Amino acid sequence: MIRIRGGKLRTDIRTIAEITGSVSIGDPALEINEILIDSRKVYELSAGTMFIALKSENNDGHRYIPDMYRAGVRIFLVSGKYFKVRENEYPGAGFIITEDTLAALHKIAEWKRNNYKGLLISITGSNGKTIIKEWLSDILGKHENVIRSPRSYNSQVGVPLSLWNLSNEYNTAIIEAGMSKPGEIGKLEKIIKPHIGIFSHIGEAHQENFTNIEEKINEKLGLFINSEVIIYPEDKEEIHDIIIKDKRLQGKKLFSWSAYNNKADINIIPDLQSAGSSKLIVKSNNKEFSCEIPFSDRASVDNISTVIATLVFLDMDSKMITEGIKDLYPVAMRMEQKEGINNCLLLEDFYNSDPGSLRIAIEHLKGISGKDMTLILSDFIQGKRNREELYREVAGDIKKAGVRRLVAIGNDLKKFMSHFKIEDAVFYNDTDDFIKSFSTDEFRDEAILLKGARIFEFERIGRLLELKTHQTQLEINLNSVIANLNTFRSYLNKNTGIMAMVKAFAYGAGPKEISEWLAYNGIDYLAVAYPDEGINLRKEGIRSRIMVMSPDPCSLRSLLEYDLEPEIYNQEILDAFINEVKRYGLNNYPIHIKIDTGMHRLGFMEKDIGKMTDILSDCKTIKIASVFSHLAAAYDTGMDEYTHVQADIFIRICNYIQDHTGAVFIRHLLNSAGIIRFPQYQFDMVRLGIGLYGIMEVSMKGLKTGPAFYTRISQVKTLKAGEGLGYGLKSKSGKKRTIAILPVGYADGLRRTMGQGKGRVFCKGHYLPVIGNVCMDMCMIDITGKKLSPGDKVEIFGDNISINEVAGICDTIPYEILTGIPARVKRIFLFE
Repeated sequence: MIRIRGGKLRTDIRTIAEITGSVSIGDPALEINEILIDSRKVYELSAGTMFIALKSENNDGHRYIPDMYRAGVRIFLVSGKYFKVRENEYPGAGFIITEDTLAALHKIAEWKRNNYKGLLISITGSNGKTIIKEWLSDILGKHENVIRSPRSYNSQVGVPLSLWNLSNEYNTAIIEAGMSKPGEIGKLEKIIKPHIGIFSHIGEAHQENFTNIEEKINEKLGLFINSEVIIYPEDKEEIHDIIIKDKRLQGKKLFSWSAYNNKADINIIPDLQSAGSSKLIVKSNNKEFSCEIPFSDRASVDNISTVIATLVFLDMDSKMITEGIKDLYPVAMRMEQKEGINNCLLLEDFYNSDPGSLRIAIEHLKGISGKDMTLILSDFIQGKRNREELYREVAGDIKKAGVRRLVAIGNDLKKFMSHFKIEDAVFYNDTDDFIKSFSTDEFRDEAILLKGARIFEFERIGRLLELKTHQTQLEINLNSVIANLNTFRSYLNKNTGIMAMVKAFAYGAGPKEISEWLAYNGIDYLAVAYPDEGINLRKEGIRSRIMVMSPDPCSLRSLLEYDLEPEIYNQEILDAFINEVKRYGLNNYPIHIKIDTGMHRLGFMEKDIGKMTDILSDCKTIKIASVFSHLAAAYDTGMDEYTHVQADIFIRICNYIQDHTGAVFIRHLLNSAGIIRFPQYQFDMVRLGIGLYGIMEVSMKGLKTGPAFYTRISQVKTLKAGEGLGYGLKSKSGKKRTIAILPVGYADGLRRTMGQGKGRVFCKGHYLPVIGNVCMDMCMIDITGKKLSPGDKVEIFGDNISINEVAGICDTIPYEILTGIPARVKRIFLFE
């Protein structure tokens, strides 16, 4: 194993100007320690952040320079073609003025690379780059300092950003490199300059930009023209044949792996495959060992084989390899696995539309499910191949993979349907045709792969296959939510920020839509309880800063992968998160320190603060974004003295943390009730939760009703005098009566305590009692003498029956009522 002693580069405006051949304005000694290209990530600022204004077809970073300056950025790399620096317009700022900011970014990256003395491994290929990088880094990282490209940073912008992080404190760097058209890989080679090159796989992604597959392989191999070693799969004949003939690679060490060819440098043979796991036999230089891997699909086996081949070449001990592989886990891919209707498993893959990615997706589906496979496939829209030849190949792959049923959508598939020798196959012109004929009964106990090009909008089919229709719904008036937000703002100082709590499904309201609306209306932070809630928001495209309040050691990696900021509430979580951030290769990652000032849930006790600050004062891996605590009884006038005690403790601990770490951070203490009752403790930010929906434990004028819970009448019937109804026939009357059955029960959030006449609903001007026992999925109401019909809308709470009334009947609080409405109840968002 290669080990290099550490060392760091000092970077300032003068240096960057010299490297890029640019001119500078302002203090040339301003030091740069971070670069930023995304104006939406101003929260990542440090004193030495340089904003690089990149120009693209759809955006221009120069437009955001005034906002960046106002946010605190003082160093800018700009193009003189698109931005003119006016005298005294940006006091204290330094500008580096160049012609092309992307080219300048590449020069900076090349300078960083030239000063890096460690081993650099670079990975290219059509698929598998990110997974191989992650797995290789995980195993190597157990034995030496490793830095790698964040996420899938493999583009003309992503690679330079990856190289910016290079430092000689790392023994090994692993950098991804991707391309979509000719000429790109050559630009990346100049700045990556890998010692070891890894070629993962070749497929048809971006094939439309190349004459043939050979041209694309040749282009990718350009990454390795100055490498010492190239590691590749010999079983991929198209790759092997071109590598051994490529004159640019003559004299280089070629290290190949194969499952079949004994002439390869290393044989990695799959053995004893079963659903979800495999055993690999590894043979090299008269040595043999075996590995148990937690994967069985072909793509994962190939990817881990490339990792093993690389580790063997690096002369890692076989025991270290096998132990490292045991700890691997699947890396989040672009495919999404979901529960489908009628006990189906649903796998959605709308990213790459090519035969290679189809094969990978089918293999993945086979690896995660033992059910019969159904493929819903669209036309392929990429590539210049002969269409009939293409679909003949696809048909053969589908048949060979054991797909039981094919649903083919698109004119090309229909045109070449004769090639698909599958007994159960049906062909449609387009997605609309399929949807018109769709029946849920046709899909049952099967594994369904949705593989479609974006233009076919297979998301619509996905919604059908996971759709749960329900006449009961929770309506949220977004205008009311924002009106309530602005009412709370009227109680705050001008510079006080707001953190919106969207945990517990946004208090039952639906996190995606609420979060989008709050972000649009200038909220400063979002907060969730658990990582999965934050991950779901990121997957829905929410880009706001998100704090996760209850992370655990098993979830820390996912926080980094999705740019989520953890609450740190004890020493164990602090230590674990610092280590995870180091492994992920990041610096100055924001955290939020939770202090227990008297509520005695999560949080550092005052006696533990000293040890925590000792660690943070010398730690560059993370930074304190905020320190906060929680008031136990802000709503209770009888507990005001205790609230003041909590505030005093909070102030004292915050001051101690700042004095002993030198950190400047946000302080927040108040919740919704505290905003109204204790304005003197606003500090830098407040937290707003159920108050957004007009629900408060203290009196507050001007709030509007946010959520309303509705259902509709399913059936109306007449009961004779003396007839009972429901379980136990508990509800009887001496008179003839008319009842209505509502499709809402305790599984929908209507508590059983609302039954037997205790609760009521509202319909067409009438308050109507809930009679009998509330069932799991339905309940009954007495509508005697009222002209009501099936389909009439019924209010459970809303404008006419308050949620506080319902909570009172159920002997609980509005929080529990609202968060108790499950996801099967449809959310409807209203905007006037």
